[in-house]
Amino acid sequence: MRLVKMVLGVALLGFASPAALAATQVGDVARVEVVFVLDTTGSMGDLIDGAKRKIWSIANTIVEQNPEADVAMGLVAFRDRGDEYVVKTHQMTEDLQSLYGRLVKFEADGGDDTPESVNEALAVAVSDINWSKGDNVRRIVFLVGDAPPHMDYPDDRPYTEVLMEAKQRGIIVNAVQAGDMDETRDVWKDIAQRGAGRYMAIPQDGGEVVVIVSPYDDEIRELQEELDHSVVPFGGVEQREEVKQKMADRAAAPSSTQVENSKYYAKRAKKEVVTGGGDLLADVRNGSVRLEDVKDAELPAALQELGAAARKAWVDEKLKARVALENKMEALMAMRDVFVAEEGKKTARAESLDSFDRAVEETIRVQVK
Repeated sequence: MRLVKMVLGVALLGFASPAALAATQVGDVARVEVVFVLDTTGSMGDLIDGAKRKIWSIANTIVEQNPEADVAMGLVAFRDRGDEYVVKTHQMTEDLQSLYGRLVKFEADGGDDTPESVNEALAVAVSDINWSKGDNVRRIVFLVGDAPPHMDYPDDRPYTEVLMEAKQRGIIVNAVQAGDMDETRDVWKDIAQRGAGRYMAIPQDGGEVVVIVSPYDDEIRELQEELDHSVVPFGGVEQREEVKQKMADRAAAPSSTQVENSKYYAKRAKKEVVTGGGDLLADVRNGSVRLEDVKDAELPAALQELGAAARKAWVDEKLKARVALENKMEALMAMRDVFVAEEGKKTARAESLDSFDRAVEETIRVQVK
């Protein structure tokens, strides 16, 4: 009965082929993988800027559906032949903090004509991304762009062929059209139908980015600073510097993005301050490393001179202080969620899919259930 209700819900929300999704809807989802195939030509500048701000709210949508699931994302940026690059790929990773750092460096440029290298980008997303195997993985692609594909490149795999492979591999392909180009609309609808996904039309600039400021946001950011100060980078020089850069990227983000970022860590079952490892406290707590196996040279100076028992006591004390901060953050987030839900009702945010983040979030809610 649960499966029947789910498939009916998908059909009512406008998916082209509910039956094609049935095989991926059975059982508990232990992992959710999302890849954005994003047109980064000049006409997409405003939408890309909005995506940078909303990537954490999109991740939170997944966590809200299933806080126990592992979440991984990838990115395939594309332009066209003759531009600075045709396709630029960031492989699937659970290290969303690192992916965010890469996303904020993306700038829209090139293009100035149509079509674009959509076929090549989709082929990379389906065939070259490191998708996980298994029946309890939800695999989702969002194609986002405003121009149709080049169908005159003889060495390209046409999207019709690529989408047959996507179906075989259990990958849902959604198509988000920016702007109102008729040729794009026809192809995007065909892609969504063949990909067992959803077609969505949004304004060229990505639509209004709705930001709800709560009375708890300042305290959340201050508390996040305390949590960041509790991080204990360890390992080689490169790993330590990467951890520091991730926290710097968070601190440099707009305030609303910082709050959504903090929410992601607060809501997840797996407790971290930054994704991707490299924080001694989180890695020990989550079982990624054993404290006794870490080499002296890879430990912070405060621990290098201590014996094994003293090191464990030091880590335990730091973790106890962190747990207290995390509990406070969870309580703040719970109050913020109530406030945001009430404000959201006033703006009828959930009833409209006319922006990038709303379209993606609502689609994820259905496809991740």
